[in-house]
Amino acid sequence: MGVVYIAAAGAANARAASAARTRATILESAATLFVERGFGAVSLRDIAAEAGLSHPGVLKHFSSKDEILDVIVDGLEQANEDRIGERVIGVDVFVEIARQNALRPGYIPLFATLAGEATSSAHPAHARFRERHRRLRGLSGQFFARVIADGELSAETDAVGEAIRLAAAWDGLQLISLYLPDRVDVPSMLETHLRQLQGVATAPTGTSRVDGSNAEPTPDFAPWTNDLGYAPGRKRREQIIVEASAVFASRGFYAASLREIAEQVGIGKSTLLHHFSSKEELLAAVIERRDSTIGERTVFDPQTDPRGTMLSLPDGARRDATSQPGLIELYAVLSAEAAAPSHPAHYYFEQRFAMAIDRFAGIISRLDLGPDVDPWFEAAWLVALWDGLQLQWLYDPDGVDVGDQLEAHVASLVGR
Repeated sequence: MGVVYIAAAGAANARAASAARTRATILESAATLFVERGFGAVSLRDIAAEAGLSHPGVLKHFSSKDEILDVIVDGLEQANEDRIGERVIGVDVFVEIARQNALRPGYIPLFATLAGEATSSAHPAHARFRERHRRLRGLSGQFFARVIADGELSAETDAVGEAIRLAAAWDGLQLISLYLPDRVDVPSMLETHLRQLQGVATAPTGTSRVDGSNAEPTPDFAPWTNDLGYAPGRKRREQIIVEASAVFASRGFYAASLREIAEQVGIGKSTLLHHFSSKEELLAAVIERRDSTIGERTVFDPQTDPRGTMLSLPDGARRDATSQPGLIELYAVLSAEAAAPSHPAHYYFEQRFAMAIDRFAGIISRLDLGPDVDPWFEAAWLVALWDGLQLQWLYDPDGVDVGDQLEAHVASLVGR
């Protein structure tokens, strides 16, 4: 009997190990596809094909795509949150976590993509990420309060505010690093910022390239303008763009279909294609409208007073949140989805991030803050912070005020 029991136990262990390997393969395949195409455009059959399994083979382990997403999201941040919750650590724990994340294969693309996509309330992971942001702000606020009490940071440090801003900039840096991997190193930039909080002078990062140029981003699709034809045609095109913006913000570019957008407008797909020859052309129009409506390019006029320009940024952020919340959601979803190099808007966002950082670096360099201030680093941190704050605001508009947090950061920078 003993031999039979041992053999049965061995067979059971082998089956369990095989099942665990299959589940891991399914999760890895799903994560790869979610990054490449977005959650909404991926089916269970797609995941099965990527994993080299049949559709029923996947269903033996996961009952739905949502269940796969739940397991993936659960695994993204738990170890990080546990580490932040420990009591016998200093601020370097954030750098340590960032280095570990950078070494985890596929972690940053997956996290950045899902966090941006899930800002839409229709996304199945929206509630999970909303709670993640709230929980992380609470843990980080308690952490900062402890290190302030221990004397590691100044007693004047705003524990809650620093927790919000650090988490926001961290999220933003992870996204930007997918577009500018040779210029943005998340762990080293976090370390530089934390040294600044401790009052330790830091050397320039070596990534600076201040040119303050007015060069526009060059997308890999032709820029689109709605200035051709008669007024009824222009009005119809504008209506198509507005509805497409809402659909892209809710479902992402890949998951949305031209037929779905046409139905929202109340026209047929053939009529839509009369105005836009492809979904890529429509995407170009959506992005162009978003940029022209937000009107952020006026910030970079080289004739403006740099200090006044910086101090005006929070009010601009407040206006955008009040008047254009849908465009902020559209930007969050598309910039996350386009992190995959195969996305038609990837090059546009790559150039957009590079342009924004270089132009802010030009403004900051004109503030004459001294040799210890690296304008490019401060510009990259500002852009990442702003994007990350908008992300947090989309999840928790009552808990995060983009303008207030941006104002605190800008005041600290300008006042150095």
